[in-house]
Amino acid sequence: MGGSDMKQSIREITKIAREVSKFTVRMMKAEGIGTAEFDFIHAVRKNPGITQAEVRRLLSLDKGACARRTASLESKGYLIRKPSEQDHRAQQLFATEKAERLKMSKSSIEYAYYDWLFENALGPEDREQFMALLHKVYLKNKAESKSGFVHVRSAVEEDPYEEV
Repeated sequence: MGGSDMKQSIREITKIAREVSKFTVRMMKAEGIGTAEFDFIHAVRKNPGITQAEVRRLLSLDKGACARRTASLESKGYLIRKPSEQDHRAQQLFATEKAERLKMSKSSIEYAYYDWLFENALGPEDREQFMALLHKVYLKNKAESKSGFVHVRSAVEEDPYEEV
């Protein structure tokens, strides 16, 4: 596959992911949650007991925005705050059962979209081959992420892609 074919394929992957994201956001808005709130909930779910200061650093939020989002998500029943045992001035954040169900909701929406797409775009043999190749790419991506993106960062710094 030549350079321009690869760039086109990369654009197509990005566009598919963008459409799945748009659809998921539309469906989740019905539950009263936007993407910024979902990212906040995700950070708390992945880091039980995280403080607002740590969430601010993780999501690059200012203090006021973080406080408002925390209060909003707490009032909607997605988060609870508990005093920190180490620092009584700080409060730790925890996801509620409702937040856990929201994760399943987002995952199920994404799953349904991809299931529909692959069922309608590929025959059984093509789908099986595609899924096997996708899994190989996924494993490489996961390993790169765990390494802190050291290899891809180096590649980008050496030879950044031109605008497509």
